[in-house]
Amino acid sequence: MHLPHTRSGRLRAGAVRGLAVAAVGALAAASAVALSSPAAAEPEPGAPSPVEVRVNAQLGLGTLDEAAFGANAAIWDAHMNDPEVASLMKDAGIGVMRYPGGSYSDIYHWEDHTAPGGYVAPNTGFDAFMQTVRDTGAQPMITANYGTGSPEEAAAWVRYANVTNDYGVKYWEIGNEIYGNGHYGNGWEEDDHADKSPAEYARNVRAYAEAMKAVDPSVRIGAVLTTPGDWPDGVIGPGDSADWNNTVLSGVADVVDFVIVHSYPGGATADEALDRVSRLPGQLRQVRRLLDRHAGDRSDEIRIALTEVNSGVQMNSRPNGLFAADVFMTALENGVFNIDWWNIHNGPTEISQVDGETDFNDYGLLSSGGCIEDVCQPAVNTPFHPYYGIKSLTHLGGPGDTMVASTSSSEHVSAHAVHQADGDLSVMLINKDQENPHPVEIDYAGFTPDGREPVVHRYARGDDDVTRVADPGTGARTLPPYSITTVTVSPKTGEAAVGAPGAPEVVSTDSTSAALTWPAADGEPVRYEVYEHLGANAELLATSTSTSATLNNLPPGTEHTLNVLARDASGHLSRPSEPVTLATTSPSDSSCRVTYRVDQGWGSGFVATVTVSNLAETPINGWSLDFTWPESGQSVQSAWSAQVSSDGRRVHVTDNGDNAELAPEGGSTATFGFVGANEGANPAPAVFRLNGTVCHTVRG
Repeated sequence: MHLPHTRSGRLRAGAVRGLAVAAVGALAAASAVALSSPAAAEPEPGAPSPVEVRVNAQLGLGTLDEAAFGANAAIWDAHMNDPEVASLMKDAGIGVMRYPGGSYSDIYHWEDHTAPGGYVAPNTGFDAFMQTVRDTGAQPMITANYGTGSPEEAAAWVRYANVTNDYGVKYWEIGNEIYGNGHYGNGWEEDDHADKSPAEYARNVRAYAEAMKAVDPSVRIGAVLTTPGDWPDGVIGPGDSADWNNTVLSGVADVVDFVIVHSYPGGATADEALDRVSRLPGQLRQVRRLLDRHAGDRSDEIRIALTEVNSGVQMNSRPNGLFAADVFMTALENGVFNIDWWNIHNGPTEISQVDGETDFNDYGLLSSGGCIEDVCQPAVNTPFHPYYGIKSLTHLGGPGDTMVASTSSSEHVSAHAVHQADGDLSVMLINKDQENPHPVEIDYAGFTPDGREPVVHRYARGDDDVTRVADPGTGARTLPPYSITTVTVSPKTGEAAVGAPGAPEVVSTDSTSAALTWPAADGEPVRYEVYEHLGANAELLATSTSTSATLNNLPPGTEHTLNVLARDASGHLSRPSEPVTLATTSPSDSSCRVTYRVDQGWGSGFVATVTVSNLAETPINGWSLDFTWPESGQSVQSAWSAQVSSDGRRVHVTDNGDNAELAPEGGSTATFGFVGANEGANPAPAVFRLNGTVCHTVRG
């Protein structure tokens, strides 16, 4: 194995990996189906009650894009273009291959195929890579050189790819993890610009986009963001007025087509990383809210890509295979159009035992055949567990299929569901418990299975591939420990005679209402129905005989995820529209105002200032302020100029005596501050109540 020189003088997981060694029952009848390993015993008397998994086919989470499942390739990988790679990636449903390789992207010059200061393996040039992409039946995601390149160099690459060779390269990132250029005191990403600030990056992204789209207007340009809750999210660098994300988006929201985040949740073990997948929805919600803030009406046009993901710990282990399947679907269900595993090959770094097997702590999906002392990996291109985790997804769904809501009653079992275009519905069940099997029952809403035997696929201990297994038929079924099981059922006849409505748009919102409109459904619908997601349950909010509706009596400062369905003359409901998420505002005419400002952050913590004003005509002598954190990982650690207590997410603040009086009509204010902590996303509270009154909220 060739050891490339590390420009930063060290290896950093998540940054210099490229430098490492190579509805409700009224809507439809519900039914229950269960599944298991055929070798699993029936639960004995006194065994735990079955895990309840609920799937609602009338609550759509979005359509799987042709670019949904991806993997990274790197120019330092001598096996990147092995013939076996294309076959293996195709079998795993990989639809995107990212190139030229993480941090190497910012030292790579495509025309002469060089990476000064790094190692370039033979037969890894752009044309060879594109041949592998085509053999896989995938499309490329190209990272243009920002660190040591130029807009002109990137534009020439677009010309060569799409004009000279008709490769049709659609997605282009501008740089890799550019926030790691040293501006915040920690540098691993090469950046030769004298000004390494987020404002300079934003200015250059505009220049890159202009030059590249002048060559091919159809290309899609992506800008790099930090992942909420991961360093350096929230950090304000020297000379800056805001953090990376707010600065970059304020400068590029009108020109970019997608934004990029990376996720390496880490932890001491792969099991801990698997538990941290639950943070991802909040992180992605915060990215979308940032886009709403900076892009306005254009926000829906800007997509989110997660172009690098791995646990970063015990990476060839069975729990990391479970992590791969769980994190891919969690990200896609929460608004990501593309997610790319890091990496196809990488190389061993340390030897340990996980679940009775040798783990090489290798980021690769496939073996590089490397050794550490006298312990060697299996033959080159032998798949590791994460490969089979991703391959399991091919039995869940593919491009054009609709992800639908699902919930599990157990923290040990994750559930994901897809309503396939041919009518079948698949449910993936991931048993994250290393020791214990779990009986499972699935309840379907908005979908009635036809009663035929389900098709079941499994990847568990003893399986050397994702394998079809017999469904045992009746009784409580059990998921083996550390397993991925996918059950597919066919629908009973009697589907709706109308198609799904088009994607709804939010026309307007205020503190208690929202107006929607949507394209008409195909066929002859008699009415439309708007449903809100409540886990995997649905609440009917409005009906309409036209293609618009107004939702009333919504609580101030709350988010709502909705689908629109069409109903035909026979009473059948269509498939759901694409989902839309909206947020009501705080009341503009309130008798109080609260300003919430984050002054500084460091990824896992922050300092905030809160200012309270009384806008009523009478004074206040003695006040309390209540708010709720949007995410479970947020908390107050210490405070000043007020008394603060917490109960879970709920925070209660009272004056400290010296600031108890609030003059009428904004004549005086009370200000207090606190140090907060966050594990994952750190969005601002949506609603503050002063002595029980919902205030108008201003985010500083």
